[in-house]
Amino acid sequence: MRNEERNSEFHPFSPFFGVGFRLRAVSSSESGHLRGRLVGNSKFTWAGWAAFRIPNSEFRIQRLLLWAIAILIACAPTTANAKLAVFVDGRVLKVADARLEGSEIILDLGGGGRLRVPAVRIDRVIADEVENDVGNDLDDPNCPSRWADEALPEDLPFHASVRAAARTADLHPWLVAAVVQTESAFDPRAISRAGAAGLMQLMPAAAADHQVRDVFDPVDNLRGGAAHLRAMLDRFESLSLALAAYNSGATTVERYQGIPPYKETRDYVRRVLGLFCPGERTDVE
Repeated sequence: MRNEERNSEFHPFSPFFGVGFRLRAVSSSESGHLRGRLVGNSKFTWAGWAAFRIPNSEFRIQRLLLWAIAILIACAPTTANAKLAVFVDGRVLKVADARLEGSEIILDLGGGGRLRVPAVRIDRVIADEVENDVGNDLDDPNCPSRWADEALPEDLPFHASVRAAARTADLHPWLVAAVVQTESAFDPRAISRAGAAGLMQLMPAAAADHQVRDVFDPVDNLRGGAAHLRAMLDRFESLSLALAAYNSGATTVERYQGIPPYKETRDYVRRVLGLFCPGERTDVE
């Protein structure tokens, strides 16, 4: 490795511009030699070169503009990290981030913009990543979703409460168990950054709709989550569509008149169906 490469380092601004360039410290004698070469080879006299210099004030303005552009680029939502905030009234807003603070959800719009909305106005927050190859692998399986008096494993967490919530909502107990596994892996204290909470990851809007007082109480959360899934089944009369609506919001499914193309939602439907009907689905990890 050459000495200049060992002694060099990346310019701190290079990540903003996607280009790595190197600066090297030079000695005073080396600097003088370089200046002599530049002056000797230049077609401009020093007086002529002065006419081409940018005034200090203008240079500072340009430097500030470069800083502002760099910050906007760094903060703006990108395809890789953007999210979609789905409102209960059907509106959709692309955001850089969404987080729950008290009774509000803070939507970061990128570039320093921020919007505070009541948490009960947001149905779901999903990743804005579209699945390119949308096939027909998400048709309804041949597994009945209605209540069936089938036992769950004794070592399954909250198995009695899962069965009770499923029976009340007229849902198959294995279906409710599959949703819980996919949503929270049976962690009653699970909470997402956007505010989905508890075993069935209820958003504040869904919790309010089904009178869930404590989303971290397993019994209350299971009751509300099962009731919400039943409402989606009654609305769409399709298990696949109901699961898609549970993940991405009912208005999202209605807008696409089917399962939305979002990768998060389609993977979610695959996982739940793969757990509920393992003989029907073999493409689930």
